Amino acid sequence: MTTTENTSITFKEILEKYKGQTVVLDVWASWCGDCIKGMPKVKALQEQFPDATYLFISMDKKYEAWLKGIAKYKVKGEHYLTSDGMKGVFGKSIKLDWIPRYMVIDKDGKIALFKVIEADDDKLIE
Repeated sequence: MTTTENTSITFKEILEKYKGQTVVLDVWASWCGDCIKGMPKVKALQEQFPDATYLFISMDKKYEAWLKGIAKYKVKGEHYLTSDGMKGVFGKSIKLDWIPRYMVIDKDGKIALFKVIEADDDKLIE
């Protein structure tokens, strides 16, 4: 994966960085209409649960497009870009078949919620 500073990082390193925190993972892309439509729900979730860490993993193909999307849609959180898209290593590892995709990783680094596609899903709120 790539950081906003254009350096490489592994997903394992990302998870280590946020260990001990509740992490809401949002898999998205700046070209994804459903992702953009869902952003107000994500922002509402951030207001409701401000102590969680919001981690955005983008499926954008180009670094510049990804950065523009973050700025354009005012996406607040931690950001990383996959290097191989939805069908790549990360996408396959989480059985990615649709974006947006939300997951929750608990303070122990365990997956507490594997898959929802709406940021206001009751399972995600819970």
